[in-house]
Amino acid sequence: MTKSTSPIPFILLGLFAVIGIFTPLVVDFDGSKVYNYADISWMLISAALVLLMTPGLSFFYGGMVGKKNVISTMLQSFIATGLISVLWVVFGFGLAFGPSINGLIGNPTEFFMLKGLNGHEPWSLAPSIPILLFALFQMKFAIITPALVVGATAERIRFTSYVLFMVLFSIFIYAPLAHWTWHPDGILFKMGVLDFAGGTVVHISAGCAALAGAILLKRRKIHIAHEEVKPARVPYVLLGTGLLWFGWFGFNAGSALAANGLAVSAFATTNTASATAGLTWIFFDSLRGRKPSALGFCIGAVVGLVAITPAAGFVGIPQSIFIGFIAAICSNLAVYWKGKTTIDDTLDVFPCHGIGGIVGMIMTGVFANKKINAAGNDGLFYGGTEFFLKQTLGCLIVVVFATVMGFILFKIVDIIHPMRVTETEEEIGLDLTQHDEKL
Repeated sequence: MTKSTSPIPFILLGLFAVIGIFTPLVVDFDGSKVYNYADISWMLISAALVLLMTPGLSFFYGGMVGKKNVISTMLQSFIATGLISVLWVVFGFGLAFGPSINGLIGNPTEFFMLKGLNGHEPWSLAPSIPILLFALFQMKFAIITPALVVGATAERIRFTSYVLFMVLFSIFIYAPLAHWTWHPDGILFKMGVLDFAGGTVVHISAGCAALAGAILLKRRKIHIAHEEVKPARVPYVLLGTGLLWFGWFGFNAGSALAANGLAVSAFATTNTASATAGLTWIFFDSLRGRKPSALGFCIGAVVGLVAITPAAGFVGIPQSIFIGFIAAICSNLAVYWKGKTTIDDTLDVFPCHGIGGIVGMIMTGVFANKKINAAGNDGLFYGGTEFFLKQTLGCLIVVVFATVMGFILFKIVDIIHPMRVTETEEEIGLDLTQHDEKL
């Protein structure tokens, strides 16, 4: 059995706890003439909805792997709720949203331990809610992003190694991309790239890093032998999809950062794209001689949610139907083509999240319209050729950055703490060998 004997994680957590004792408190900012309490209520609900997505993802992934790896796969996702929450409070929020350093990264000292947020002016793009609430909402995005990568490395990665990867991913991939894209001084923000709720920051980053991890970890024995792994619990997948779909309303509609008409529009486009993509997936499978399956509808629905994420607050409801439709077809074909290669992306994270995010970003460049969001831009379909080119370039930059950094970080982790379990551990299953638990 694999055991972790390193005292470093415990020592670091204890150090943060002690530092917290001596972090000075700041008097609350008097926001009585600034804050909108309807906006505060909606953003509190949205933050809770987004957090719900991570346990939803755990069920979604856990139901698709083999029976001897269900708990390990679920925990690898779920552990992010604890790990990234602490990192975000200590310095993550500062890295992503602190004062910009040349548009590349934030200064973590400004919001270290979230000190002073109660006494701080509201975030410039969310003026009607406390900045602490904005930080908590953004925390939930930071939590789920590294959890998405789990699906590509499932059934063969050490738990402790993946925890280390999550930490490095959050610091060196997620925080820079969040800063580039959502900070007013970020390089992609200034370039005019639009990403309403995380097509680049969340899905392309996770999808491309997942591809890097799948390649570096090499293939599972059953993948080499071309053995089919039956999903352990299809009802888990259905439950996970329902929780993800439900939570995604906070993810996308909450990204309006206020209880307003834009939130309503994003809510509507989110549901429409997901519904369309789920149906498209099973109808497209039927055209190719396959039976409509619960698994197919669930995967398609999630792909639709992924694709509409960057576009949710910039496109109309009719256009969201097309976005869901084309994203499902592209991801479905990507899954098929990946199956013809030697790449062992266990749960198709890159075809679904990577390709879905790329399609969503490009479709934002095509269908964005200022009538939906005056702060946005007009896409290619409405004469915005220049914006479309910038959007495509921004997408390409993120793909290259996330893929290269993913390779580097996985390699660093492998040097520090070998990632791949032994053949015997893989054969027994990670539930027992990593956690001494079983379904």
